[in-house]
Amino acid sequence: MTSPRTILKAWNVHARKEFGQNFLNNFTIAENILARAELKREHAVLEIGAGLGALTIPAAAKVDHLIAVERDPRIIPLLKTELLEHKIDNVRLIEDNVLSLDFQAISKEVGRPLIVIGNLPYSISSQILIKLITERPGIQRAILMFQKELAERVLAAPGSRTYGRLSVILQYCADAGVLFDVKASHFFPKPKVDSTVLEVCFKSELPHAADDEALLVRVVRLAFGKRRKTLKNALAGSDLGLDANTVRDLLTTAGIDPVRRAETLSVAEFVRLSNSIGTTLRRIENA
Repeated sequence: MTSPRTILKAWNVHARKEFGQNFLNNFTIAENILARAELKREHAVLEIGAGLGALTIPAAAKVDHLIAVERDPRIIPLLKTELLEHKIDNVRLIEDNVLSLDFQAISKEVGRPLIVIGNLPYSISSQILIKLITERPGIQRAILMFQKELAERVLAAPGSRTYGRLSVILQYCADAGVLFDVKASHFFPKPKVDSTVLEVCFKSELPHAADDEALLVRVVRLAFGKRRKTLKNALAGSDLGLDANTVRDLLTTAGIDPVRRAETLSVAEFVRLSNSIGTTLRRIENA
């Protein structure tokens, strides 16, 4: 495959920082990602941020049909040319922002859950992860490259410095693990940080199910929004509309000491707290 530097120079196109464009220039890395993805012919694969085809081209050789998403209209002609040169005709290109995609609709269209792959733009990778979590009924698993620091955050355990909102929300509904790290030198332009490839497998059954997932996300966001405060102080007077005494009672009912902080709570404890808050909010609404 032609190097990203050569392709961009030939087309007089420059990588755009606002799109987080860092193109993979080590094609062994792409092959390693796909090997760990264990793709089969019948799999429905969607690639986020196809770019110049470093993943697209070898992935297309492994499956019958590949959906590749790219938002930069300047890059689409370059990618199409690369696909033609490699005589690839089983790639469906979608020019769109991945945050606008309806993954569940695409899954229904192809008749099976999606396997999502991609080198995520650093600037919106956390938003993409939340999007995939929200759309997970249409997604079987994902093999994604993140900024290393973000990968560490989403895998962090309770009590650690990096444990936060994304850790809780992802671990609530998925099992995730590191496949391997990728040095910054394997990209063009070279980013300032290294990357990590994660595999995310969404759970078919939740060991601790929230009554209202939107409320769970809201409670987690509020709790970590003031992470230096105790849970009682972080949640009291928030947009939940609950006073300090009510929050204290809810925490106690959920078996959580009101003076604990958000980073000490397990996923199961956040679910218990969210369910308890939901019951109270419904009672207030129906009073």
